Amino acid sequence: MKANLSIDTVLEWIGILVIFSIMSAIGNYVGYQYPFQESIVGMFILCLISLVGLILEKIIPVNIPSILYISLIGLILALPISPVSGVIIYYTSRVELISLTTILLAYAGIAMGKDLNEFKKVGLKGILVTFFVILGTYLGSALIAQGVLITSGMI
Repeated sequence: MKANLSIDTVLEWIGILVIFSIMSAIGNYVGYQYPFQESIVGMFILCLISLVGLILEKIIPVNIPSILYISLIGLILALPISPVSGVIIYYTSRVELISLTTILLAYAGIAMGKDLNEFKKVGLKGILVTFFVILGTYLGSALIAQGVLITSGMI
């Protein structure tokens, strides 16, 4: 293994993923009435795939982002030829994307608040660029959504 992967790092990832899984499963249960047991199993499957991808990024000498490993592992496990695809698809379909993004955005907000002094050092130009990036992303997403809804006849 590379020197930048330690047992402490893996244990930290596991702790974060377990907390994330429990909070997301609760969100699925409260917000979407999915059974808690099925949601938590789906979250643990997603987190196990993520953990394997994170570890692979550190131990494989090629400089490839972990998201690529995570995506490939998930894709391979969900392929119809995979012996575990039925179980993977059943349980992960019990996890709503919105419950994941809610927890993720809350964590991002806390992380930004923690580094607020660093953010202040960016200055006015950085703040303006950030504002326009967020605004552009929001407006672009809204325009695409509007186009899809009109094209599909939903509005």
